[in-house]
Amino acid sequence: MTDVAIVVPMLDEAAALPRLIRVLAALHPPAAEIIAVDGGSADASVALARQAGWQVVTAPRGRAVQINEGVAAARAPLVCVLHADTIPPDDLVAVVAGALRDPRLALGGFIPLICGPERTRWGTSLHNWIKTWYAPLLMRPLLFARGGRLLFGDHAMFFRRADFLRVGGCDPGTPVLEEADLCIKFIPLGRIGLVGRVVQTSDRRIAAWGPLRANWVYLKVGLLWGLGARRRLGRHYPDVR
Repeated sequence: MTDVAIVVPMLDEAAALPRLIRVLAALHPPAAEIIAVDGGSADASVALARQAGWQVVTAPRGRAVQINEGVAAARAPLVCVLHADTIPPDDLVAVVAGALRDPRLALGGFIPLICGPERTRWGTSLHNWIKTWYAPLLMRPLLFARGGRLLFGDHAMFFRRADFLRVGGCDPGTPVLEEADLCIKFIPLGRIGLVGRVVQTSDRRIAAWGPLRANWVYLKVGLLWGLGARRRLGRHYPDVR
């Protein structure tokens, strides 16, 4: 048995889950547990997760609340939060466990490569990587000077469960960018950084909105978050499935 739990917050993810289920079933070594936290799906998401043998937890809709419930339900000491449309490498568990052996690392993540069935979004993927540096530099310069970096949901973030509980978890009132808020909470505990490994994340938002609108939405939501208008973020970041 390994020491890594995988938490999958989900809402109407029946289209994305079959591929993720196949990949997680092939992890080597396997995860200690896989916990799907459903926020009220109206499709077959819950049935698919149960058929895969995952533990299913229900929670009020909202990724922050769902992540909190998933981490609370986990028994393993290390946790990776994986979105349903993000595909990890088959050695995810070993990478997470190996990275967190470094006591200086408080919170880590993977490098997301945004791609779809027809193309890879190289430009947006590069921007997402650079954003982990310039976003805290612009929005939280003092924290940046202390080593603060901002990671987001596509990064498949991982941490020690005890540390997550210690900082109070995600802010349940934050509808979007709850991971960035979590990074700020983790900064006093140690370094935040990316491992040199890639996860593949669906380009479904870019495909639905188009590159220009998608990047405008990302920029607008980031600026609103940085200015403290966090309760209003949800209306600017509609769901795409």
